[in-house]
Amino acid sequence: MVTNAASLGRSGVHDFILLRASAIILACYSILIVGFIALSSPLTFEVWHGLFNSLPMKVFTLLALVAILVHAWIGVWQVLTDYVKSVSLRGVLQFVFVIAAFSYLAAGILIVWGV
Repeated sequence: MVTNAASLGRSGVHDFILLRASAIILACYSILIVGFIALSSPLTFEVWHGLFNSLPMKVFTLLALVAILVHAWIGVWQVLTDYVKSVSLRGVLQFVFVIAAFSYLAAGILIVWGV
């Protein structure tokens, strides 16, 4: 079995399962947000703040942020390995993506948890 250090999973099957699990998490989060917006008739700042001030919503938002990171990491890795044949260029692009993705995750954590 061939494994790649840049791949998030241990194998193609593991990456497949991670993609599907992260997609389910993101779909549930999207349905929750859209449902909340649709069912909150006077959507004010206080109502929105109250939603994101609760601990379960903070945890679910953090889970969704990690799911976006996993989903994007695997997707970008697959696209880069398919279309960028230069190993050095692919390595630089993967490094740039990893820095950007973890920056977005750190910013999301700071925003959600208010640190």
